[in-house]
Amino acid sequence: MVAAPGSVVAALPIAALFVDRDERISAANPEALALLGQAIEGRHFITVLRQPQILDAVEQVVRDGTPRTARYLSNDGRQDTTFRASVRVVREGGLDGMLVCFEDETPREHAEQMRRDFVANVSHELKTPLTALIGFIDTLKGPARADAAARDRFLSIMESEANRMNRLVSDLLSLSRVEAEERVRPTARVDIAGLIRDSVRALEPLAQEAGVTVEADLPESTPGILGDRDQLRQVLQNLIENAIKYSGRGAVARVSLTGPAYEPRVRGHGVRIQVTDSGPGIDPIHIPRLTERFYRVDAHRSRERGGTGLGLAIVKHIVNRHRGRLLVDSTPGEGAQFTVVLPTG
Repeated sequence: MVAAPGSVVAALPIAALFVDRDERISAANPEALALLGQAIEGRHFITVLRQPQILDAVEQVVRDGTPRTARYLSNDGRQDTTFRASVRVVREGGLDGMLVCFEDETPREHAEQMRRDFVANVSHELKTPLTALIGFIDTLKGPARADAAARDRFLSIMESEANRMNRLVSDLLSLSRVEAEERVRPTARVDIAGLIRDSVRALEPLAQEAGVTVEADLPESTPGILGDRDQLRQVLQNLIENAIKYSGRGAVARVSLTGPAYEPRVRGHGVRIQVTDSGPGIDPIHIPRLTERFYRVDAHRSRERGGTGLGLAIVKHIVNRHRGRLLVDSTPGEGAQFTVVLPTG
């Protein structure tokens, strides 16, 4: 029985095409047509593939018949994509040519890039305070050994830099724990209104120091929700602390709780926690990236306020664990509103 190239490539779940002995494409499945173009059958493979790496691989397979792989780069209209192209000779069932398959490695490439970025960011965030500490230690051992005023000033800066590293390490450990538990849904009942009151009360000293008033608009009673009390406290304190830091002296930061009511975003009944500040606001271009690790709208200002760039990433993972949604709404110059939607059960 003689197999047809079209039936062979159509059976494959990834982009694939068949190149006959005359080096023309005799068959391509729908995935290959979407990747390479609709009118590729009957054309010489050089006019379709075009990229040097994969052309070299095909030509070498033509010469010696040894299977080879190559990278093939493309773009799906939204992002750059990376494929691993495999080229193999097929001489069975009446077929005589080469099968070229394209395995999408874009998710793997993105994960690897995220890992590289994470390592680079952590290294940078730790290196800056470490460099400062080393410099001050050298100064205290040398020129400032007998200068009491300089010693006190340098020790104060060293304490600040050490605390900055401690906050970073704590946030990294917290993020790691949250990610490890993200697929395990909490089962305990939490009084969310009481937790908001406790969080606002705990941050009163920070608010007073910043000259910001925190107002809480809470119902007299609300049913408990399924949640992890410590993690939800972390979400609330992070969002309220950000509102205090960015509102500015004399401003008012507001925290409100509404519901329970039907929430389409969680496909059931849920509550809404909204934290609103009157700060400088956020340009819409930054909003999709706010929850990325180490992403900062204003890096210098964030570091001045003791930020590690991990707070909203931690918030996102905690909200995801609770099967909730984090929404951000902001207009430059008019403040920002962070909304957490949590299912009640």
